[in-house]
This record gives sequence, C-alpha cells and structure tokens, in this order.
Amino acid sequence: MNYNVIVTCAVTGAGDAAGKHPRLPKTPEEIANAAIEAAQAGAAVAHIHVRDPETGEAARKLEWYEEVVERIRASSTDVVINLTAGMGGDFVPHPEDPGRGGPGTDMATPAERLAHVEKLLPEICTLDVGTQNYSNSAYVSTPEMLREMAKKIQSWGVKPEIEVFELGHIWFAKQLLKEGLIDTPPLFQLCMGIPWTAEANTENMLAFRNMLPENAHWAGFGISRMQMPMVAQAMILGGNVRVGLEDNLYLEKGVLASNGQLVERAVEIIGRLGGRVLSPAETRQKLALNKR
Repeated sequence: MNYNVIVTCAVTGAGDAAGKHPRLPKTPEEIANAAIEAAQAGAAVAHIHVRDPETGEAARKLEWYEEVVERIRASSTDVVINLTAGMGGDFVPHPEDPGRGGPGTDMATPAERLAHVEKLLPEICTLDVGTQNYSNSAYVSTPEMLREMAKKIQSWGVKPEIEVFELGHIWFAKQLLKEGLIDTPPLFQLCMGIPWTAEANTENMLAFRNMLPENAHWAGFGISRMQMPMVAQAMILGGNVRVGLEDNLYLEKGVLASNGQLVERAVEIIGRLGGRVLSPAETRQKLALNKR
C-alpha cells in the first residue's frame, strides 16, 4: 500500500477525442491552462501532448510545445512537467503495399521524436519501450531506436518515465538499465486497457508490478471507465496514479469531465483509502528530479 501518492494528470493526449469532448484542450494556451488547473486540483505532474490548434489532431510541432511549456513556467502554479516523447511511431500499412506507410502513418527518427525534449528540458519525458498494436495501427519503437533515445534523454538530465504496455516491455527496460542507459531508480508507468495491449484489471497490474526492478518507482492507469478503479488498485499495490482527459473523458456515465474534476476525484479516492497526495516539491525529492 502506498499512502504518499503522486498524482499525474495527462491533460489531452493524442487520441481521436477532439470531436467527442467540446472542452478537450487543443490550443497551446488551453493545454497549459489544463495543466495548471490539474495542479491546482492536486496533481503534482502534468503529462503533456500537443494538438493542431485548428483541427485538434495529434501533433508534435516544436513551437506548440514551446508555448505550452513557457506558459506553465511563467505561471504562479508549480507543477512537474512531463512531456511525451511517444509521437512519431505510428505505422499504418498501405492497403496496396503493406511495406510502406499509408494514411495515418507518422514515423520519425529518435532525434525527431526528442527535438522538443532537447530544447525544453522538462523534468520528465516518456519513453515507450516497445512496439505494439494500437486499435487498427501499430506503434513502432525498435530496440536500437530506444537505446538511442534513452542515451539522449540520460545525457540531458531528464528523467525518463518508462511507459510499458506489455510484460515484454518491462523485460527490455531492465535490459536498458543493465546497459546503463537508464539511471536508477527507474520510473515506470503501467499503461492498461489500450486496445490491443494489456487489459486493465487486477491480475495484469499485479503481474506488471511483480516484474519491476525492486527499487523502481511506478504508477499505473486504466482508460475509460477503468480509470478510477485503477487509481485505487495502483495505490493498494504500492504505486502512484494517473488520471486525465487523455485516458478518460467522463466523470460518470454521460457526464463529460474536466481535468481538474478527474484529479479531484482521484484525490478523493486516495484520501478515502487513508493516503495523501504529494506536492510537486515532494515529488521532485522522491523521484530525484532536476527542477527546471
């Protein structure tokens, strides 16, 4: 059981949700404000993607990341910034030639995937340590790509949040640790319920947790209606938690949520289980982060 809990809020994500929620943050200003709102509600960490401000589609333009980060850092609200580095791995086989990418493909080099991290130097960035199916596409990160990314992240003094979707991803993360490409103690995020990876349930979260290195810090989340059950489950199993509109659009059935409301609900669950949420300052100390 973890009684001192870090809450991360994933404020917008990259999924096809812009048309499903009229208040999903899309512009850099909206995304920055969502991160600030989440922090004021109790989140210590804001996990950030960017979107095309006009279409709401997932994006990875450096200037949009710059504006988001600058707005957060210029605010009076303290929050640990966690930038995604998972964009640039989407592969959709062309229907007439599966050897090349079709519509929806966005494949980038390790340097391109990390350009915004190198420029902005957040305290945390994600490292998705494997390849997996996503709905009707694939996310591709080869071992050599990941070694290159891990080495760059390490050289910049940024803490990688190791996102794992399958048990084999933890196995490879341990290999990166063995090779000295990730500093200890490592930080893991157990990602559950995303089709077609591990389902969000107790058995899978327990199996993932049991494979982690002994000194690892970790959090776990489920998507959609499993978001709040996995808040309780992660805390009970000794981990930290993640909520936010990236993973779930609803506060309850038929009621669209804000990021602040989802954080407040998670904080309530943590409190009812006898725990407390850590501040950004406490989170930095616990995870040995370099404050930016």
